[in-house]
Amino acid sequence: MINVVEWLKEDPALTRSQTKNKNRYRYDPDNKYCKAARTVMCTAISLIGLYLVWEFASWYIDRTVVPTPEATWAALKDFAINGDSTAGGTMLDYMGTSFETLLKGFFLALIVAYPLGLLLGTSKILRNLVSPALNVLRPIAPVAWAPVLVILLQSGANGAMVVVFIGVFFPLLTSIIFGVMKTDKGWIDATKTLGANKLQTFWIVTIPGSVPYLMNGIKTGIGIGWMCIVSAELYASSVGGLGNYITNQAGIGAWPYVFAGIVLIGLLGLVTVTVVELLSKTVDKKWGYSE
Repeated sequence: MINVVEWLKEDPALTRSQTKNKNRYRYDPDNKYCKAARTVMCTAISLIGLYLVWEFASWYIDRTVVPTPEATWAALKDFAINGDSTAGGTMLDYMGTSFETLLKGFFLALIVAYPLGLLLGTSKILRNLVSPALNVLRPIAPVAWAPVLVILLQSGANGAMVVVFIGVFFPLLTSIIFGVMKTDKGWIDATKTLGANKLQTFWIVTIPGSVPYLMNGIKTGIGIGWMCIVSAELYASSVGGLGNYITNQAGIGAWPYVFAGIVLIGLLGLVTVTVVELLSKTVDKKWGYSE
């Protein structure tokens, strides 16, 4: 006599149902919900780790210079509610000034670096002519130009913008040149076979092929741009901004407020980099570089 339990185990429909239910709760690295959960979890672990390191440092280093996260939070809260009690101005004013400086310098760098990178990546002769000069200028820290530019341009705002421009320009340019040079030769040969001329090949193959590298350059450049903000606004004191706020608070020894300004720059940097990451993924999907 056939065992009913064994028969049910061998039933294909029941087996498929059990397998489906089992797979429903299995981790799938390609599932969008699993990816989102992984991202949230990694971000939480990273931020908690940073908090613990900060807490540890504040206890074992001079706490007057490295305040605790709690003291920094209290200063940040006071800055948000009451503004800058020493020089005047609200937190949003300082954040807006720094963000405006970043965007101006970034877009200026993008406008200059993208066509220049396409040109240098395409022409070996021009690349050989320009590369030595670029290699001399590239290692110079953007902050080294700050005092010269502020005096030369007779404008703190323009000087700070150009410092950010210099910081963002080289990562963008390098990424674009590399992207053009890495263009698949098979694509170029295929377009030529179909009768495309050099200009058409450049428009159809070279420019789309450089897009992923451009997005990588933008991600790197945005981060460096925020690094340049403090140094730029240090010399351009008339501009304001978070860099100037940090400098003023450090001058009077208000270290919790200094760290509050640093935290704000970090948060703004995190937001802008996240936006660029999402934009990069969208562009890659649209252009067929990722699924």
